[in-house]
Parts: sequence; C-alpha cells; structure tokens
Amino acid sequence: MYEMENMDKKHPVSELMRSTIEKIHELVDTNVIVGQPINTPDGVTLIPVSRVNFGFGSGGGDYGKAPKENFGGGGGAGVRIDPVAFLIIKDGVTRVLPVAAPPVTTVDRIIDMAPELMEKAEKFLDKKKAEKEQESV
Repeated sequence: MYEMENMDKKHPVSELMRSTIEKIHELVDTNVIVGQPINTPDGVTLIPVSRVNFGFGSGGGDYGKAPKENFGGGGGAGVRIDPVAFLIIKDGVTRVLPVAAPPVTTVDRIIDMAPELMEKAEKFLDKKKAEKEQESV
C-alpha cells in the first residue's frame, strides 16, 4: 500500500487523494459511531450507537512530460450509517436497546425450517418404503 507521506505533495494524484481522505475524515468520526449523550429530564441518559461503513477511491493519469500537463483524475467516496442501538443509563444501570431486530441469517432460517424438512424427509422415506414393500408382494 502506498503511504500518503511518501507521495509527492505537488503531484495532482496526491492532491486528489489527500482531498478525498480529508472529506471522508469530515464525514466519519467517532461521534458518528457513538453519538453524544442525550440527557432526559427524568435522569435517563441515552447514547446512540451506529454502524458506519465507508469506502473511497481515487486515481489519475499523468500523460505529459511536465508535472501538470495532461492530467486526468477522479475521486469518490461513499458512507453508510446505520443506527444499531441506544445505551440507556438510569440509576447507574446500563442497558442496551437495539433499534431493530437482528437480521436473520441463513443458519437461522435453516434452524427454523429443520422440523419441516425432517417431516418431509420422513414422509418421503415412508413412501419409498411402502413402494418397496408393495413391489416385493
């Protein structure tokens, strides 16, 4: 990976990447992940917790002999912020209140379907066994 410190500070690609990283830094900081505490009149403190995903890309090409001649470049970034939960603090006790039910995974679906699948498999095997018995009669 090419470190920012090793880049030529005057090259347009370096400036493009530096600008992109600075904008991401402005968008994503720790206050986005763990928000500012909210104090209610009845003595409850709520602290929002979020999940943050981000990515960026920059690139360019220098096609001339002079440093700033025939430069083409671009950069982009994306940020996704999903609320996850609230930390609720009251009378020294902290609880976690999820914002939404956890997503159902493939394993969860398989476990939920297991009894139905077992029943279907048993019926299928019973049917095959009955057919075999009739053939042997």
